[in-house]
Amino acid sequence: MTGTSLLTNSWPLLRWFVSSATLTVPQAAGPVAFSFIALSLTGSTSGGAAMILAMTLAQIAGAVPLARLGRNLPAATMLRLLISFRAMALASITVCAAYGASFEWLVLFAAAAGLVNGAAYGFLRTLLNHFVLASRLPRALGIASTLNEVTFVLAPVAASGLATVSPLLALLAMTTLGALPAIVVPWTAAVARVEGLPTLHGKLLSPEVLLWFACAAASGATVASIEIGAVALALNFGYEPALAITFTVPLCLASVAGGIWISVRNRMASRTAVVVQLAAMALGSALAAVNHSMVMTVVGTVLIGVVLAPLGTYFSLALDTLAPPERRPELFALLRTSQAGGVVFASALLTFVSLSSALVWVTALMTAVTLAVALAPTRLNFQNRA
Repeated sequence: MTGTSLLTNSWPLLRWFVSSATLTVPQAAGPVAFSFIALSLTGSTSGGAAMILAMTLAQIAGAVPLARLGRNLPAATMLRLLISFRAMALASITVCAAYGASFEWLVLFAAAAGLVNGAAYGFLRTLLNHFVLASRLPRALGIASTLNEVTFVLAPVAASGLATVSPLLALLAMTTLGALPAIVVPWTAAVARVEGLPTLHGKLLSPEVLLWFACAAASGATVASIEIGAVALALNFGYEPALAITFTVPLCLASVAGGIWISVRNRMASRTAVVVQLAAMALGSALAAVNHSMVMTVVGTVLIGVVLAPLGTYFSLALDTLAPPERRPELFALLRTSQAGGVVFASALLTFVSLSSALVWVTALMTAVTLAVALAPTRLNFQNRA
């Protein structure tokens, strides 16, 4: 690709980054915004948790069917349709809250909004292959990961600030920002198809694919156990609940640093490096599970965060080679669904068992997938793409 074509592609790629950063605004701001709405309508924040659970479970249920439904449509068109549907569902929540409708309707519309999240990510990730050379995918995914972490840091803060003025204002802002991908995502017809990405044909859910899904689920569960259990961790060490940020902020900052490192390095990691990164995440989870001291736990969260973006980038690149082009939206939707499944697993553990037991179970899961990758056949070791 010449310098001129790279310049031509920069504007669509920038629009893709904006779409990627705003796609997850409802998931990032939702817990805070929904909790404020639930508090104003029912006097309890538990309804907000019910809305998030409904959104997450619906995402898992809708990922594959919706990805298959849009197989014969251009990826950009299907993405616009999905995001528009989500925007209408979120707007319906705002209207129901404004008019004091039964809270069950809010949970129902939250589920409708979540139904498209997995498939939407699948189509958005597929679009990236149209705007970036295969050799530059690691850098692009690293940037996207960094922007995603920034979204998950800033969106809850913004939602909290707006909700103190009016919970409806927070919902309106979340709906508007979450709808941006439908407006700014570039059309695939605008940029020529990028070649050079190897593809392995065969069953979609091959052992290799299932292994990376398992890794994604385990990493999702590990991160969620820290984020969801942050308040419990603070209380466990005798601190105020507000000091939960002692764990979440280092986790996010380390993740941003990992994304920047991937963007600068711009290479697909070797399998040895992936095993080391998985082991680092398992070690970080173990340090938190040991419950020895706040310092050790913070070190554990940093270890988890710093490898989060490199691992997510590798999973995405590996899956790129394991599916025919027409099945990539489905595969990427399943990748996001696997991560959501890990979040649900961690949430369930933290709900039904003690914090220390939950962290032990998550550490065991993370250790299991690390050993699985380490002992897997060498055919899972894809060649680096410079």
